Amino acid sequence: MAFLQSHPPRQPIFRAPPVVLGLIGILAAAHLVRVNMPGVLADAIVTQFAFFPERYGHAFLASRQPIWASAIPFLSYMALHASWTHLVINCLWLLAFGPIVARRFGSVLFLAFFLVCGVAGALTYLAFNWASPDPVIGASGAIAGLMAAGMRMLPGQAPWAHPGEAPLAPVFSRQILMFTGLWTAINLLTAFTGLGMGGESGLIAWQAHLGGFAAGLLLSGPFDRLRPRVVGAPLDS
Repeated sequence: MAFLQSHPPRQPIFRAPPVVLGLIGILAAAHLVRVNMPGVLADAIVTQFAFFPERYGHAFLASRQPIWASAIPFLSYMALHASWTHLVINCLWLLAFGPIVARRFGSVLFLAFFLVCGVAGALTYLAFNWASPDPVIGASGAIAGLMAAGMRMLPGQAPWAHPGEAPLAPVFSRQILMFTGLWTAINLLTAFTGLGMGGESGLIAWQAHLGGFAAGLLLSGPFDRLRPRVVGAPLDS
């Protein structure tokens, strides 16, 4: 009878994979801990773990600092944010594009891809701001990489393919070129008009956005080859 029929299961509020929600939780927890520290300790965290281009100049290299001291900031700067607004904006973008990449790559590859794109963002910022004393923090560069990869993974590329196995959109396809041009234009506008956050202490720069995006665009193909695949699914380039 109709009144005995079970109701359809309720849909979860968050459809994002646990790894994405966990990453957001880690970023939020890191910021919460830092902002509740005494001022001196909070500043010391930034001094130690933010990405300072000046640390990679000739004077720093000549000082023969431990390798870990120069390597850690390439990763740790992603966990620091200037304000709650900075954090929330990044987490919203992460929630928008992270699930697309996480569902295709799986948790381990997703986290590795996120970190690689973040490192690429830091390297790009370093190349444009060699020996600059201004620190850069935030996960925007890594998230820009997820954005680029997510655009290549959006459905509709090959409706005939097995779900989740459609080939990535080619880097030089019309839609990817258009999105890349728009993303580049927005960041260059930021650079020349000062509308964005680049160049200010404690905020991620436009160069890191472009570097992370380029890494995501170019490395999503190689990373895609490493994930478990459905038997008979085509390989992407």
